[in-house]
Amino acid sequence: MEQVLYNKPITSSFSTDDFDLRVFDTPQEMYDLLVKQNNVPNQTARIMAGFCWPWSDDVVDGDLVKDVQIGEFAMPWETKESVPYARLTKKYPKWYEWAYKPLGIEQVGCIYTAQGFEFDYAGVIIGEDLRYDNRTGKIYTDRTACKDPVLRRNVKEANMTFDDYVRNIYRVLMSRGMKGCYLYIVDVPLRNYIKKLLSDMANGSI
Repeated sequence: MEQVLYNKPITSSFSTDDFDLRVFDTPQEMYDLLVKQNNVPNQTARIMAGFCWPWSDDVVDGDLVKDVQIGEFAMPWETKESVPYARLTKKYPKWYEWAYKPLGIEQVGCIYTAQGFEFDYAGVIIGEDLRYDNRTGKIYTDRTACKDPVLRRNVKEANMTFDDYVRNIYRVLMSRGMKGCYLYIVDVPLRNYIKKLLSDMANGSI
């Protein structure tokens, strides 16, 4: 996927027997399968996303705000340090426990908590900060879709442009799964492009 993310020629392939890479038409369908994978004994799965949705500090009716909304699908981010934890009726894990506490499967992780961890199955929601241009045949990034206050500013102090940073975030998120990676892609042209690449790979066209 790194070659795809960076618009490089695709020179490598993999067997679906060795790694389970899928693109889903709805985030709910992807999440339901991740829950099943997470319920298998001695197996872990988590859902993550690019920072393309707000991240609330508040608690509503004893629960985290379900900020990550796509149609009827809605889930909260992992617990923010600034959230009034004592007001939560459901005791979600704190942000640094998200990767290994059971209720972590009921929260969406981000790059800041996911990096450094590995799961058997990683589910990634690719937001509209990563898109595909059918005219040029290239993947490009869109700063206007980003909700991360750090990335919305100039990130050159980290020796990276916004474009580099976003591509690298998704590269890291998609590499968290050891047995498989499940994708839901908000941008329809990009979703169709990745699905076609996977189909071509399965048919031996790549």
